Amino acid sequence: MWGKGNRYRVKGIPGVQDRSFDSSEDAKKWLAVAQADSSRQEFVDPRNGDILLADYIEDCWWPSRTDEPSTAAPMRSRIRNHIIPLLGSYPLREIDASALRKFKAGLLSRVEESTAEVIWIHLTTVLNAAVDDKCLAKSPVAANRSVKRPKPVKRKAQAWPRATADAVRASLQERYQLAVDLGLGLGLRQGEAFGLDEEDFDFNAMVVRVRRQLRWDAKGRPYFCLPKGRKTREVPLSPNLARRARLHFRRFPPVACTLPWRNPEEPTTDLEERQRKPITVRLALSSSHGLRINYKTWNERSWKPALASAGVLHEVGRKVEQHGARTRSLPVFERSRRDMFHVLRHTYASVQLEAGESIVSVSAWLGHSSPNITLAHYAHFMPGAGQRGLAVMDAWLASDRQRKVPEKSLAPSWLTPESLKPQVTAIAGGAADMKVKYKETARGGLAVNVIEC
Repeated sequence: MWGKGNRYRVKGIPGVQDRSFDSSEDAKKWLAVAQADSSRQEFVDPRNGDILLADYIEDCWWPSRTDEPSTAAPMRSRIRNHIIPLLGSYPLREIDASALRKFKAGLLSRVEESTAEVIWIHLTTVLNAAVDDKCLAKSPVAANRSVKRPKPVKRKAQAWPRATADAVRASLQERYQLAVDLGLGLGLRQGEAFGLDEEDFDFNAMVVRVRRQLRWDAKGRPYFCLPKGRKTREVPLSPNLARRARLHFRRFPPVACTLPWRNPEEPTTDLEERQRKPITVRLALSSSHGLRINYKTWNERSWKPALASAGVLHEVGRKVEQHGARTRSLPVFERSRRDMFHVLRHTYASVQLEAGESIVSVSAWLGHSSPNITLAHYAHFMPGAGQRGLAVMDAWLASDRQRKVPEKSLAPSWLTPESLKPQVTAIAGGAADMKVKYKETARGGLAVNVIEC
């Protein structure tokens, strides 16, 4: 009377009320697979994947995030402007290799490869969470290895020569020149320099304690938080930088600034109230109005004009701003991310590594989570990288070496005290008082022992 329907129903799978099938064979096959997956705690009801990616992000994924405002704002912008428009209409279970290829192609038509890589990482995080939430059996990104994430061309970090750094510093207002010194002399990030307290300078121990940074959320509200990666650190303070800091404090006394900690939003619980309790910092750097420095204003009104005066950037036009009845014409400069404040940090790393400092020490001073990160970014700053091994191999392959056999010696003719002197000198610092003794080994070869130094 009513036509053919799903006559066979499977029940008893944890997390699934029931599931109906056309034939007994299909029902038994599904039951066997479901029972096996359930016993391994890997069962995922395919119907959970019917939710759209956009709905999953807004209803399930985003509300569970606990990112700090400085991280959450750009992440939300990238997801809402790129992931949801390009892939949000797909149900989770329909995101396959074809969908990922289309997404990648559309993404690369919108943004640069470096930004596309970050957005791809956000998508991977979302899909991994869907696996944990039992909406997917496996992440499509991991299952479809033929679709690779966008990879930008790796560019080596650039450092400034001393002449450029001096020219930019001289072009800044006197009250902002210490910012250049902090970037060059301590390797600070911009937010760390702007959040530095006078008390962070320990002139007795000759160190600077990096314990916070000044950040701004998407609504333009300032707050203090821990440095990137929540890594506080101590950085050695050179005598000349200490002298410049003292002169700056006398010329421009530190300004007391009270801001929320971690998040500028109003707290809704007692715990949030304790976590976001405002702190007062006597800022080492302040604006010409005696206030905390807004990084956007400082970049546009102070840093870029100083770069232009030093010949690093070029002006490409003018823009007009209306402030009430007043009209202001401002210069527009070419875009150059590599010449922003972070280049001072690269220059600090280059100076330290070229001077022969340990990569482990430099990593700790920069606040990196691992020396591997420091090595990946700054290995090209290390002097003589590869030259030592090249010199040894070149000596190994030398064929025109003069052969001398000491009297009563079984040594090969190329191994003589004279030939060993450079190596011994490099190890011990001098070979004038060193004696070398030869002895025959069991295999008839030669062993060299330094017996007196």
